[in-house]
Amino acid sequence: MLSRIAYVLRETGASLRRNLTLTVAALLTVVATLSLLGFSLLIQGSVGNLLVKWRNGVQVIVFVNPDASQEQIDSIKAALDSNQLVKTPVRFVDHEQAFEEFKRIYRGAPEVTDLVKPADLPTSFRVTPRDADNATVDAITNQVKTLPNVASVESARDVVNFVRTLSDFFRVATIVGSGVLMIASVALIWNTIRTAMFARRREIEVMKLVGATNWFIRWPFVVEGIIQGLAGGLLACGITALGNTLWRRKVVSSALFSDFQLLQATSAQFRTACIWMLAVGVVAGAIASATAATRFLDV
Repeated sequence: MLSRIAYVLRETGASLRRNLTLTVAALLTVVATLSLLGFSLLIQGSVGNLLVKWRNGVQVIVFVNPDASQEQIDSIKAALDSNQLVKTPVRFVDHEQAFEEFKRIYRGAPEVTDLVKPADLPTSFRVTPRDADNATVDAITNQVKTLPNVASVESARDVVNFVRTLSDFFRVATIVGSGVLMIASVALIWNTIRTAMFARRREIEVMKLVGATNWFIRWPFVVEGIIQGLAGGLLACGITALGNTLWRRKVVSSALFSDFQLLQATSAQFRTACIWMLAVGVVAGAIASATAATRFLDV
């Protein structure tokens, strides 16, 4: 077993060195492909973080005055529940729930969550309109602003629509770009393996004649494709990490609007993106090399 592993690794290394130009070209294409995929996943995660407080169809958030008593809070709830434009029951978010939501949004930035206590965050009502069109949302907003002990009202109408449109555009663009580059990556890996096998076709014929199995011959080439995909995934993770760091330090940290500061991926989302990049790279490399390593196996 060890001798076979040593043989596979030795032949894989020799093949990579023999076709260095094609290997580098395939590797760079894989890196570009997986980097686009990684950025696409981070964009989706960032947009999800930005819109987390507007989930489940919530279009209006009613913030309560910090010094409002429980009786006054109940009065606001009763007014909202009796509003014909509002889908009942409305959801009340107390200090602890607001803090849990805050920690979920900023779970990738412990230096931020450590500075905030539950009492620092305002309580609020999350309001879902019966009809989510702009006129209804505006009507609810204007009515709720006049209620006693309401500190402020936030509407998701324009912000959410713009962010979702922007997100959809970037998602489609990156997916299309990733798909085109993935085809090019697979083709380059496939061509690299075919070239390597063509250069060794006489040796392969001899190995077949002395009884070597197809998979014994194929494994070095399959491992070569996997290594190219894995190396591309690792480099793509590095590029994605650099881009994510620059985005957080140069753009998000200097944002003038607090909500815009939520537009960043968490550490968990970045790790998930890296896992996907590595998995896609390995699978693409394995498939390309396995299919390429068939032409010269029939003697």
